[in-house]
Amino acid sequence: MSTDTPPVRAATTSGTLDAVSTPDIRPGDVRPGDTQPAGARPADASAASTATRRGYGGLWRGVPRELGFLLLTMPIAIIGMSVGLTLFWTGVGTIVIYVGLFVLIAAFYVVRAFGTLEIVRLRWAGRPPITEPQWSEPGTPQPFWRAMFGPFVNGHYWLYLLHTLIINPIVSIVSWTLTIVWTSVALGGLTAWFWERFTPDNGRDIYLSRVVVDWVFGIHSTFDPRAGDAILELIVGVVFAVTLPFITRGLTSLHGVIALGMLGAWRSEALQREVADLSASRGAAVVAEDQALRRLERDLHDGPQQRLVRLQMDIAAAERKLSDDPDAARAILAEAGQQAHDTLEELRALSRGFAPPILQDRGLVAAVDSLAARSPIPLRVESSLQQGTRFSPELERSVYFVAAELSANLAKHSGATEARLFLDRTVDQATGAAWLSVWLTDNGTGGASKLAGHGLAGLDERVRGLRGEFVVDSPVGGPTRIGARIPV
Repeated sequence: MSTDTPPVRAATTSGTLDAVSTPDIRPGDVRPGDTQPAGARPADASAASTATRRGYGGLWRGVPRELGFLLLTMPIAIIGMSVGLTLFWTGVGTIVIYVGLFVLIAAFYVVRAFGTLEIVRLRWAGRPPITEPQWSEPGTPQPFWRAMFGPFVNGHYWLYLLHTLIINPIVSIVSWTLTIVWTSVALGGLTAWFWERFTPDNGRDIYLSRVVVDWVFGIHSTFDPRAGDAILELIVGVVFAVTLPFITRGLTSLHGVIALGMLGAWRSEALQREVADLSASRGAAVVAEDQALRRLERDLHDGPQQRLVRLQMDIAAAERKLSDDPDAARAILAEAGQQAHDTLEELRALSRGFAPPILQDRGLVAAVDSLAARSPIPLRVESSLQQGTRFSPELERSVYFVAAELSANLAKHSGATEARLFLDRTVDQATGAAWLSVWLTDNGTGGASKLAGHGLAGLDERVRGLRGEFVVDSPVGGPTRIGARIPV
């Protein structure tokens, strides 16, 4: 690719790169400059759809799943209570002979399983996901004895025990009864006009419709009591059917609130993980910065500094020969000029690890396009960002540094004949967090890895210092896919 021809953006690469997987751009992802998520409908249609989903129709769409959840709740709760109580009290009764300890441990793991099942069922019923407790510290070895006796000192296990043995059975009996009664009355009332004609009368003289009408209006009614009962049952069935979505949603929400309080992770745990992540990110940033400074110091010492020393010596030699041998002096000065040119080129190459003027003036997309144009290997840029889209200076410098390092590694080590560089801004639909991604794919020989002391390891440290993610997918034989995802 020549330097005067900008890379083709948003194009499809032919040849061997067709097999390389590309970052997914989901229809719901929000991009800079978009007035709505990509692939969305017009604003008025979207608003109407949202209103429908949140209205009465949305309640009815959730009824089948909520009924499935509520009808299975009591059988599951009774089974959990029976198994849990049996194990728990058996363990308590035999604890004096030490066997009870292991039975109690089994009870803890059983109630944990039933609690996890409740969380999964609530998610299936359409309730917001509940974050499960962190049962063990990530990265911490779990010896056999810690895994066995850890439940005794973990408060979550005791809450799961209380939920499975006492709370859930009581609440499920109430919710299951209300669900059965409400559904039965709704279905029976709506269909009574059909099936009641087939039921025998057997000299019946008390009809509910007559009792209600006589009591309300204070009269002695003379209408057909069977027809009156059918109408009254239809009215009751309609009322119960209309209110059924509110009942199922309310009872499901009740189970969800209880599960959130007893089965979900504590906020203090999330704060502890946040502090641990921040500490790790800060440490990674310090390490990455130290490595970058050391590498810059080494590169300056081994490159431009040596060339400048040589240049100084050549100029001194030319000065000594200037009067005695002008031709030799001119030759030395010409060589010194070449040394100055090479030193300038090397300094320019080193400065690419910093923020170039085009990044500060025209933004990340233009800087990456310029970087691709200078690549000795044809490098095509595909970006979902609009020209001129700006981010914070720190984020732009970091993403440009990652792109520059990936481009340098592409030229030095990949053995590729062509490559693609992706820039993309996405929004996590679950959390609403925005991410800026940069990916490089090539058709080279593969085998890249994050070995300590190498460039990719330094990139990994830098990206983790920004609380991002760095991924290397480079099987031997290729293709290679390397990239980073950094929070905006």
